[in-house]
Order: sequence, then structure tokens, then C-alpha cells
Amino acid sequence: MSSKEKGMVIGTGAGAAAGAAVTGGTVLGTGAGAALGGFIGNEIGKAL
Repeated sequence: MSSKEKGMVIGTGAGAAAGAAVTGGTVLGTGAGAALGGFIGNEIGKAL
């Protein structure tokens, strides 16, 4: 697994957890958090 892929997987999980926590566990909040976290993790993974 490349560093880009690792970053994306970790970011997606962290984003989903944060989105769920902030929105009280709504599906939309969890999904949005996962998408944003995956994007950020992907960008960080590219930089490594």
C-alpha cells in the first residue's frame, strides 16, 4: 500500500469519526466527514 493510499484510508476513517461526532451520528455528517477526510488524507499522502 502506497503512502497516498494509507493517507486516504486513515483520513477517511478519522473524517467519518469526526463527522459522526460533530453531527450526532447522522448519515450525511458521517459521509461528508469521510469524504473530506479522505481528500485531506490523499493530499497529505501525496506529499509524503
